[in-house]
Amino acid sequence: MTLEGRVALVTGGARRVGRAICLELAKAGCDVAIHFRNSRAEAEELAERLAVLGRRATTVGGDLLDRASPPTIVRQVVDRLGRLDVLVNNASAFLTDRPDSVEAFDELQWEHMWRIHVVAPMALCHHARSFLAADAGGCVINLCDITAECPAANHLAYGVSKAGLVALTRGLARALAPDIRVNGVAPGIAVFPEEYSDELRQRLTARVPLAREGTPAEVARAVRFLAESGDYITGQVLAIDGGRSIA
Repeated sequence: MTLEGRVALVTGGARRVGRAICLELAKAGCDVAIHFRNSRAEAEELAERLAVLGRRATTVGGDLLDRASPPTIVRQVVDRLGRLDVLVNNASAFLTDRPDSVEAFDELQWEHMWRIHVVAPMALCHHARSFLAADAGGCVINLCDITAECPAANHLAYGVSKAGLVALTRGLARALAPDIRVNGVAPGIAVFPEEYSDELRQRLTARVPLAREGTPAEVARAVRFLAESGDYITGQVLAIDGGRSIA
């Protein structure tokens, strides 16, 4: 699918990996809707940068924990940019300020993770599907995680909900075929949480066969590949992890 003149919506697009995805899709010719929850200033700055690249860009706020947000977000994107061809479900929640373990089980915390990583992507697909299917069909790309295959004991809700997103990716690929392709990208270490110490970063990187952390740009290029060159790919999850998932 050529991306020139297409429209992409990237949830959580203002910062970190989401920002890199917005930039990469804009370089490929997409006009971009940058979704944010709290990062309005970063989203607006990014929109200005995309405009310099010659692309149309808009910012769309919304809390994906609010069930009213997905239809509102989709409607605003189409009203402002005229269409929707690529949906990137990138928005994520990862806890570093409190335990996410069996001992610290918190039902509301698990519901929060499930809603962000599974329910919101499903809702966005539901409301966007008629637009995505138009004009020879578009695609959905979900940002999964390699921990979906083996959730960490101290990040249980995160890993289990990302596993749910992998299952959703495969289920939607069947349900929306042949008009809409649905794939996933599963990063390993793309960008460390700011709170991680140098010692912890070194310890985690030591487990990676390619002996380094990844970058947001590398994840973004995988998203672009699936959108632009993956016309015969659906229901797949591409690991961008330096080999960590086989170590």
